[in-house]
Amino acid sequence: MKKVAVIVVTYNRKELLIENINALLKQTYKNLDILVIDNHSTDGTKMAIQSYIDKNKIIYVDTGANLGGAGGFQYGIKYAAKRNYYSVWIMDDDCIPTATALEELMKIDKKLDGNYGFLSSKTLWKDKTICTMNVQRRTLTKNITNFSNPVIKCSLASFVSLLIPTKVVKKVGLPIKEFFIWTDDWEYTRRISKQYPCYVVSRSIVIHKSASNVGANIATDSSKRINRYYYLYRNDVYLYRREGYKGFLYELLRLTDHTVRVIFKAKDHKLNRLNAIFKGTCAGLKFKPAIEYLK
Repeated sequence: MKKVAVIVVTYNRKELLIENINALLKQTYKNLDILVIDNHSTDGTKMAIQSYIDKNKIIYVDTGANLGGAGGFQYGIKYAAKRNYYSVWIMDDDCIPTATALEELMKIDKKLDGNYGFLSSKTLWKDKTICTMNVQRRTLTKNITNFSNPVIKCSLASFVSLLIPTKVVKKVGLPIKEFFIWTDDWEYTRRISKQYPCYVVSRSIVIHKSASNVGANIATDSSKRINRYYYLYRNDVYLYRREGYKGFLYELLRLTDHTVRVIFKAKDHKLNRLNAIFKGTCAGLKFKPAIEYLK
């Protein structure tokens, strides 16, 4: 049975993390190690999960600093790949996999004889509807809308339940830690799907316990979170400008739509919101982070 490293990135969400760990311990596919990558939480996370550590139910690693989601996933994937697990199964701490989630992924791994770039689970929200922020894309710009087929080809997916063979990691490199937050999953899965066929496995189901079932929206988000959007626009511009003129046109239309949305729908701090779009976009035009490869 192939050995899988489950990589869970966490930061200051110990209650959700415990729920995640308990769900992972109930997986019907048993040949796995659970690696908790803690972005240096300050809410007593390690103390809350100490019993799991003491009983060797999980492997706990503190990164020593808040590396953001992108840095945490890069850290965890590098840690696992260097130890030559067959594959890495990555997720956030608010992802609660159903008991057969990994088993269903590994069934397709066996059926494909490992010849794929990544496998992604169907993600539901807390009310069991499709989680909108984790809907995979069929192409660079088109979402998957029908999950009735057991295996669906896709090009982009989120890091909420993503299975990647270690041999693929060694070929395409690691996620870009400089992204910090947002778009790191789109960039990485797009990098993979350019070289390998990739799929959604609709019988592998996870629950994403995010605060709401709405994606990031700079026009309606809290004014306290405006500065975070700099990373979104910087990273998105980097991603889509790699795609040539089609990607450039798509991002131009998207930026125009977001700008109009702020002007007409934002209830406060309109200039600050527009400034985040502008600064992030300008930074994205010059952003050239290096892709790190395993030695």
